[in-house]
Parts: sequence; C-alpha cells; structure tokens
Amino acid sequence: MVRASRPAGKVWGSSPHVPTISFLSMPALYILRSTRTGRFYIGSAMSLPERLAEHERGHSPYTRHRGPWRLVYTEPYEVLAHARRREREIKTWKSRRLIEELITNSGG
Repeated sequence: MVRASRPAGKVWGSSPHVPTISFLSMPALYILRSTRTGRFYIGSAMSLPERLAEHERGHSPYTRHRGPWRLVYTEPYEVLAHARRREREIKTWKSRRLIEELITNSGG
C-alpha cells in the first residue's frame, strides 16, 4: 500500500497549461475545506483531478453551494478500495479537531 500524505492547494480543473502530476492520477483519499464555512468534505476517487473538476463544476450535491473549496490533504493509494476504507475511517472520527491534526501533521 502506498500511503504518503501530501498537503495540497486550491481545487482546480484540468488545464492544458498546467501539467498533471502523476501521483494525483492514482486512487486517492482527499479532504476539501470550505473557505467560506471552514467545514470539511472527505472523499476518495479513482482519479483525483477528474473528481476535483466535478466538485468545481457543481456535480457533487454536498459540495455545491457550500464552497469555494480548497484541497487541504491527500493520501494516494494503489487500490481504490484502500482509499475508500481510509475515507470511512476518517468519517467515523466525527471530530473537526482530529481532522485538523491530520492536516497539520502532514504539513498542510
């Protein structure tokens, strides 16, 4: 299992002017934070750039109208099932403090 935490930046879609980073094209757990409310969204995806572009376009009911969102944390995995398992684990914490510690300890 590949598991390296990476702080990240603003959520943005695909661009012909910005090269795609290869680790983002693999399955990953990700955490978004609303710059307006400070709330978190925890998710996992097979292709992080594509999923983030969907959030930006408003295709996700939960994140629509609650942003703008900022990508604050990622964990790449070799298998999507592992990313989904980690997503469920973090969601069971139900603690903003624990999520903030995770992000802070990763350098984000």
